Amino acid sequence: MTPLYHDFAGETVLVFGGGAVGSRKAGGFDDAARVVVVSPRFHERARSLAADDDRVELVRAAPDAGEVADWVDRVEPALAVAATDDAAVNAAVEAAALDRGLLVNRTDVSGDRDPGSVVVPATVEDDPVAVALSTGGTSPALAKALRERIEDEIAGAGEMARLSGEIREELKADGVAPEKRREAVRRVVRSRGVWKGLQKGRSYGRQEADIVIEEVLNR
Repeated sequence: MTPLYHDFAGETVLVFGGGAVGSRKAGGFDDAARVVVVSPRFHERARSLAADDDRVELVRAAPDAGEVADWVDRVEPALAVAATDDAAVNAAVEAAALDRGLLVNRTDVSGDRDPGSVVVPATVEDDPVAVALSTGGTSPALAKALRERIEDEIAGAGEMARLSGEIREELKADGVAPEKRREAVRRVVRSRGVWKGLQKGRSYGRQEADIVIEEVLNR
């Protein structure tokens, strides 16, 4: 499978299943999309999401496999998530979504998937930096463990992304040659001094970055 990012802002995600898995899936979209969770019962996490964000809607219902397509047509989602403990219902969600050309994430299968079927990865974010992790659905526990390790590794990456982007645009506006510009930005993002400076504050990081840039431009 090829990893892609998809912007669900303004879209609807329909989640079948309000247990631990369905609630975790719903939580991955609440900042970007309207999320509708259909289930006869709801995990505490789902209830908390709905209480904190009016874009998350919990619908207490237990559709059987034959009723799934009607729910998909009614909600008109961009993505349908099959996260129930009933394989027949999950299969019906997958079939209905694929039949309508929608994206679908089925949580009870791993490995090879039909075209249009997607994996929703574990993510680590330090805005605007985002890292997605997936084991192809084979080991959610490993994905979680790796996410926890990477959280420490990318701490401060968001501020570095903003600083290096700002420097890139400044050097471009100043007419610095592309080769020199790329080298300067590359040196900045790899500089321990800049990373340490950013930990103290943006101004300290910028001072360290300016030293690095000056060394590159004056060579």
